[in-house]
Amino acid sequence: MKHGQRTFIAAATAAALVLLAGCGGSGDDAEGGSSASGGTRLAVVATTPEVADFVRVIGGSDVTVTQIIKPNVDPHDYEPTPADIQAIGKAAIVVKNGVGLEEWLDRTVESAGFKGTVVDSSQGVTLREGGHEEGEEGHEEGEGEHEGEEHDPHIWHNPQNAKTMVANIEKGLAAADPTHAAAFASNLKSYTAELDKLDADNEAAFAKIPADQRKLVTNHDAFGYYIDRYKLEFVGSVIPSLDTSAELSAKQLNDLVARIKATGTKAIFTESSLPPKSAEAIATQAGVKVIGGEDALFGDSIGAEGTPQGTYLGAEQHNTRVIVEGLGG
Repeated sequence: MKHGQRTFIAAATAAALVLLAGCGGSGDDAEGGSSASGGTRLAVVATTPEVADFVRVIGGSDVTVTQIIKPNVDPHDYEPTPADIQAIGKAAIVVKNGVGLEEWLDRTVESAGFKGTVVDSSQGVTLREGGHEEGEEGHEEGEGEHEGEEHDPHIWHNPQNAKTMVANIEKGLAAADPTHAAAFASNLKSYTAELDKLDADNEAAFAKIPADQRKLVTNHDAFGYYIDRYKLEFVGSVIPSLDTSAELSAKQLNDLVARIKATGTKAIFTESSLPPKSAEAIATQAGVKVIGGEDALFGDSIGAEGTPQGTYLGAEQHNTRVIVEGLGG
C-alpha cells in the first residue's frame, strides 16, 4: 500500500515506546491487570472498534482490552504494526469481526507466536452474498463460509447480528476465564436487551418515512445488513464495492448521477472514515445535498472514545437519526 512504509516507521517508534513503558500502561493493555472481583483480568485483543466495544461491555471489569484498529480508521486499508504483534503475543484471546474483514490477521497472529484462542464473532450470522445491486431493495440472504470477499463483512449494522456477535464473545470469554463466567453471562443478558431496544427504535423511526422515500446513497456499500433489516432502497455508492479499494469509473459515475435523479433520492451520506470529496462532486452533478461533517455516518467505525458515538449503540443511534432526518422523516 502507498502509505505502508510511512505507517511501519511510525509504528516501529510506537512499539519501542511500548517496550520502554513496560507494564505500566492504561486500560488498553494486553498484559492484563487486577480484576474488580479479584484475580487477574483476562487480556483480550480486539480487532475493530465495534468488536472492542462488545468485548468491553461483556467482559466488564474482568477483562483488559487492546483495540487494534482505532476509531475512524479504514479497516479495509489497515496494516498491522509492531505494537499490534506485541499485544497479540501477550493476549489470552483475540476477537475478530470475521467474514474476511481482517485479511491481515492470520499472518499477524503467526508472527506474534500467539498460542491462545481466536474468537470469530461472526459465527452463526446469516451472511449476505456480495453487495447490493444498484437500485435493489433488500437482498436475499444465504448461509455461507465466512471466508473470501464474496460475503459482506459489515454484519454489525443489523442489531440482531450484533446479538449473535456478543453471544460468541461471551462464550469465548467464559471458556478462557470460567471464574468470571457468571458475570459475563449477566452482562450479555443486559446488553442483549439494549440491542433489542435499538432494533425496535430503528424500526419505529423508519416506519415514519414513506417506503418510496427510503432511498440511500453512501460512500461505499457498507450498509447492506442495515438496508435489508429496515427495508430501505439502495440506490448506489460512491465507491461501488464492499471494501474501499475500488474506484468509480466515468460510466459508473454518470450512471449513479442518473439513478439519483431518476429515483428522487434526496441526499448522499458520507462516512466518517472516508474522504467526502468524491461524494460532494457527485452530489453537485445530481443536484442533491451532501450529509457529512459531524453528521457523517459510521460505516466502518464508531465515534471517538468519550463521545456519545464512541460506543456501538451510540454510533448506530447516530446513523439512524442522521438517515431519518436526511430522508425527511
